[in-house]
Amino acid sequence: MQSVSAVTDERKTTMEETSGYLAEFEKLRAFRGGEPVWLGAMRTRAIERFAEVGFPTTDLEAWKYTSLAPLSSLSFARARESGGQGPLAESAGFPGMIAHRLVFLDGRFRSDLSDIRDLPLGCVAGSLASALSKDPSEVERHLARLAEIEANGLIALNTALFEDGAFIRIPAKTVVELPIVLVFVSSTSSGPAVCHPRVLVVAGQESEVTVVESYAGSGEVPYFTNAVTEIFVGENAVVRHLKLQHEAGRSFHLATIEARQERASTFVSHSISAGGAIARNDLKSVLAGEGASCTLNGLYLTVDEQHVDNHTIVDHATPHGTSLEIYKGVLDGKSTAVFNGQVLVRKDAQKTDARQTNKNLLLSEGSTVNTKPQLEILADDVKCTHGATIGQLDEDSIFYLRSRGIGVEAARDLLTYAFASEVVDRIELTPVRLEIDRLLLSRLPIDGRRREGSF
Repeated sequence: MQSVSAVTDERKTTMEETSGYLAEFEKLRAFRGGEPVWLGAMRTRAIERFAEVGFPTTDLEAWKYTSLAPLSSLSFARARESGGQGPLAESAGFPGMIAHRLVFLDGRFRSDLSDIRDLPLGCVAGSLASALSKDPSEVERHLARLAEIEANGLIALNTALFEDGAFIRIPAKTVVELPIVLVFVSSTSSGPAVCHPRVLVVAGQESEVTVVESYAGSGEVPYFTNAVTEIFVGENAVVRHLKLQHEAGRSFHLATIEARQERASTFVSHSISAGGAIARNDLKSVLAGEGASCTLNGLYLTVDEQHVDNHTIVDHATPHGTSLEIYKGVLDGKSTAVFNGQVLVRKDAQKTDARQTNKNLLLSEGSTVNTKPQLEILADDVKCTHGATIGQLDEDSIFYLRSRGIGVEAARDLLTYAFASEVVDRIELTPVRLEIDRLLLSRLPIDGRRREGSF
């Protein structure tokens, strides 16, 4: 397989590369006779858009440092559900946490592995396919309103081919005490496979909910996850969204998260990326209502030849909005990372307070990161700051710890852990925080010996 860090000699997307997806669309069309007319029309527009633009290439500025040539050169078939992933689904779903839990194997809802406890009156948390069957009008009002088909080929492909996903609706003035955990597990028992999970979250006025997305997989056969999440945050509502991506080592994980915030709403995002050969997270929140607040926390951990790309947009469209963004990366081996964070303050968004920080720790000579924090300010009464750093472990700090009797490797690991913990400690859900702690510690030495290709 071509090195995931290579960005040269990338081929243009051709009809040959998209033909498999177009053929799959035609196959599925025959089984979708019961779908609403509006959804069929939307899917047709989406596949036409994908046929037109294909996969993003490095000719696009937003994809300059992330080549999808390794992905587009492989043939992925529609994922066929495997019955042997139950244990992985359980471990990926934070088993120590009391929660409403929805499990999806190869993109399809599994009620036998899920645990939907007593939700507050009027709340919905279940299969998107089921919601489309039972109450399509509720879905129609929101689906593809944020993640627009015209935006890029990946969103278009997901819209055309998604089979299932999660639909969460929280009525006005309702607080969901337990988190809603969505577990997406991919299998490769039938060869290279692709699935397109879709998540739709609608939080009504003055509601409150925590949603966790967990993506996992196993095996040495490549697979492709193309996920899209849309989140509507109503007036005075609070939505906390956590995403943990720990896919298998040869997988491709491309994800889009789009949020829209109404007046005085709060949106908190935690994004953790640790798996996959190539991973890309596109996250955007539009502060459409006055006084909205947005917090974006991110951590990416890469080893060997992994590549992870985080593109974020915070769009301050109205006055008195606040946003705080902290993304950190820890890179080892020959891995590469990209951070592109844009804060847009529109002309009428006076009294905006926006802060953005990106920090990267390189643990090897072969690791590379490209970081580009951006401020685009069209208003004149704002407080906005941004900054980015790329560096290695501080030798003075290592010397200080060694002077206290700590070995050099242990000192390096302690400082690495402390660097990443600033983001991890912001996660309020203890079981999720502990799982990410475990993931971080798993890349530290065992019995004083450093794992090959890890921290």
